[in-house]
Amino acid sequence: MNQQPRLSDLKQQGHLRVVIENVTPEVDAGRHPVKRAVGQDVRIEADLFTDGHDSVAGDLLYRKVGEEDWQRTELRALVNDRFTGRFRVTELGSYEYTLEAWVDGFETWRRDLRKRRAADQDVTVALEVGARLVESAAERVDQHAERLRHWAQKVRHDELGPAGDEAADAAELAALMRSVPAQHSVRRYPRVLGVVVERSVAVFGSWYEFFPRSCGRDGAHGTFADCMDRLEYAARLGFTVVYLPPIHPIGRVARKGPNNDPAGGDDVCGSPWAIGAAEGGHKSIHPALGNLDDFKDFLARANELGLEVALDIAFQCAPDHPYVEQHPNWFRHRPDGSIQYAENPPKRYQDIYPFDFETADHVALWKELYSVVEFWVEQGVTIFRVDNPHTKPLRFWEWLIRKMQRHHPQTVFLSEAFTRPKVMHHLAKLGFSQSYTYFTWRTSKQELTEYFTELALGPGREYLRPNVWPNTPDILHEYLQRGGRPAFAIRLLLAATLAANYGIYGPAFELLEHLPAYPGSEEYLDSEKYQLRQWDLGREDSLAELIAVVNRIRNAHAALQDDWSLAFHSVDNDSLLAFSKRHGDQVLLMVVTLDPFHAQSGWLHVPLEAFGLPQDEPYVAHDLLTDARYEWQGSRVFVMLDPHSQPGHVLRMINTRTSSYEYPSFL
Repeated sequence: MNQQPRLSDLKQQGHLRVVIENVTPEVDAGRHPVKRAVGQDVRIEADLFTDGHDSVAGDLLYRKVGEEDWQRTELRALVNDRFTGRFRVTELGSYEYTLEAWVDGFETWRRDLRKRRAADQDVTVALEVGARLVESAAERVDQHAERLRHWAQKVRHDELGPAGDEAADAAELAALMRSVPAQHSVRRYPRVLGVVVERSVAVFGSWYEFFPRSCGRDGAHGTFADCMDRLEYAARLGFTVVYLPPIHPIGRVARKGPNNDPAGGDDVCGSPWAIGAAEGGHKSIHPALGNLDDFKDFLARANELGLEVALDIAFQCAPDHPYVEQHPNWFRHRPDGSIQYAENPPKRYQDIYPFDFETADHVALWKELYSVVEFWVEQGVTIFRVDNPHTKPLRFWEWLIRKMQRHHPQTVFLSEAFTRPKVMHHLAKLGFSQSYTYFTWRTSKQELTEYFTELALGPGREYLRPNVWPNTPDILHEYLQRGGRPAFAIRLLLAATLAANYGIYGPAFELLEHLPAYPGSEEYLDSEKYQLRQWDLGREDSLAELIAVVNRIRNAHAALQDDWSLAFHSVDNDSLLAFSKRHGDQVLLMVVTLDPFHAQSGWLHVPLEAFGLPQDEPYVAHDLLTDARYEWQGSRVFVMLDPHSQPGHVLRMINTRTSSYEYPSFL
């Protein structure tokens, strides 16, 4: 039962007539911040209204966390009592924002005065009322008091302002009056909302995953020195991030052999995710790869090539990890006293011990795991792909990432959480910069349209940034298994243009690795997770050339570097997907076939007005993939795609009447 307000509250609250509702963005009533990158805007909307017919005004207040003073920007009215405002975040770290609103007596008076004048009524009394409003404002301030009294006299005598307008309508007077609302009538939104500001790589990037140990020559275990050529290869293909699976010592106890053979033996290389051995654990490097200085040389070369290096964070241990002997209470034990290995029935991972995050010693465990991430930040790594975060406590990730963002705001975390949607979204709310998605399993037109509309336009976009992957070392989808080279090309085009962040696991992807471990499986036959692989990067059927062209297009077009402008368009064939992205006057229209076997055609609807194209004149569609130029006219256009020769278009739409576009080639 609600209590009645006290008399003192009534005295204080009686003037607060404005209602502030439905503020967006606001995640879980302000429990979690929204995300932006440096240089981006935070655009807010809110419902502001009051009783009766009075005008309402409001300000958006914002500041960097830790600053004492708020900066302000005026809220602008939209329709139906909806207001909007925006501010730009310019530094890494955390910002906060809130709203203030009030009944704007002066603007109400000005509006009504115009109506009285339009009706040819006597406004003498009304002018006196307005003059007193201005004089009252002058009594509330020191800085502009004299100027306000000057304007009060002009209003009282209906004199002209500096621009020849009637005094009541003078812009200077309106600005002065808006800056000094009666403080007792100003309502502050009860919540202060947060913004986490990250580097631009959190918003846009092209990831290339590879196993360093497979970069050796003549079948030998690769070293970081051997990987230098692979870095140059990734740079030539236009990637911006190279991601390495765990680079730590691999346990020898219960080491897995090829194709996940539990009887691996001592002569196999094991899974990199079985972390830790006598040589060290999560802060050590596998001796066969090199040492810490070799890794730093690898980082330096990557940076020279314009690449960032992402490391895998997998919080689990091999049975012979030093933690197991040093901290046996960090693991769960069976009734017979042995430590419980990892399971996801019917799968068993005898080479991995999961941590027991419910241990009585969990404070020490959490601190140690935080120190693992901090150790690699100190070595120069600032991007982390986190393995299976949904199998660890959610509260742990919030604590770790928030602390890391305070002390190392340059860090970026990718969540590998192929899990239930609510858990995936909650991890993003807790601080993960990016998230893997269900793109891998979305193959039909309806599935892709619905899912990416949700990602780009749904409320989750404020905190969940998708990073889409056609394949990973764990996932070889049926579409790639049976669709041949066209299937790989199609999924590349979709991933790289539907999302600002995408990645591939290579060289398996560009070399069309498609054989499953067994029928119905999404595991690779001869998976690189369990054995060394030798890759012929110069194979004639490689998709490397197409990948390079696609990445050059992405890197050159801001329209493909953000997710929020995505729009789908009508084409009368369910095997063709059409969508666009835009940035300013830059409009890219993508048309991609979803059929890897047969040519498909259809009639595409081009939204001319939305694209800034003429209704009754020709315009040009420049295909950035092939450098072809199509002269179209009207909104209904015929398209045909053959998956073997041209699986898709990436079209720069050009109004030749107004554009000086120069047709650059990305081939």
